[in-house]
Amino acid sequence: MTAVSADRYLSIDPEVAEALAADSAVVALESTIITHGMPFPQNLEMANNVEAVVRRHGAVPATIAIMDGRLRVGISGADLERLAKAGGTAAKASRRDVAALLLRGELAGTTVATTMQIAALAGIGVFATGGIGGVHRGAETSFDVSADLEELSRTPVAVVCAGAKSILDIPKTLETLETNGVPVIGYRTDDFPAFWARSSGQRVDHRFDAATDVARMIALQFELGMGGVLVANPIPEAAALDAGEIEATIAAAISGAEREGVSRKELTPFLLQRIFELTGGRSLVANIALVEHNAAVAAEIAVALARRGGGGRG
Repeated sequence: MTAVSADRYLSIDPEVAEALAADSAVVALESTIITHGMPFPQNLEMANNVEAVVRRHGAVPATIAIMDGRLRVGISGADLERLAKAGGTAAKASRRDVAALLLRGELAGTTVATTMQIAALAGIGVFATGGIGGVHRGAETSFDVSADLEELSRTPVAVVCAGAKSILDIPKTLETLETNGVPVIGYRTDDFPAFWARSSGQRVDHRFDAATDVARMIALQFELGMGGVLVANPIPEAAALDAGEIEATIAAAISGAEREGVSRKELTPFLLQRIFELTGGRSLVANIALVEHNAAVAAEIAVALARRGGGGRG
């Protein structure tokens, strides 16, 4: 998007705008986890708790969504509740959907890719999510690869996540990130996490154990104009699921999707719901724990960036 279109369609909450103008710490938050990640009212409770975590760690939260023909940066109160109640009836907005959704004035949760895009337009350099999208299992025949990976290669935003969702082909996802020149940073870990599990068995590119060091690396990445950074932050040990158990559960969920002919953008929500059912709800508890943990780490990094000057802007 050009600066002209950003001025025309971007709506930044006054608190977020004030923080950005003062070069204070701001953390972007996505909204598909609200609309498509969990049911109401758990999604609203989760969204409010994540924003509270960001505040407790010294930053201003900026939940991002598409609402009423606007790219909204900073959603709270009645608007946040409206988004949560809409749930799966809201659109799921990736980069390809943005113009059409704005034109029609539709309500939409933003994916990792679109949240990065809008955060960059607003001048926010740090974004907390659950797990990124990636290369789906069987992509050699389906060609199902998330737009998140390309967005990371070109958009100057640092994404703090619990790795890639375990339903994906993680080795191929990491290979694609390497091809796209995206640095994968392990926060206090040498192993790339697998969302509900603390390790995927794959290695990260570089490890840092302090938020200040991660902030220095991100600042240099942005200064060099080299795109985004992926910060991999494992789920807290107490909330993690057994890697073997979750792999068997994912296999069963994928088999169900194949039987029912579910694919493309409907696949991930289907698999997450099926995994929720097969784990008796434990996957949702783990999901909430990892999102809150990512929000805390993202806020610490954003604060460290703000102390360097520029509020962590890309």
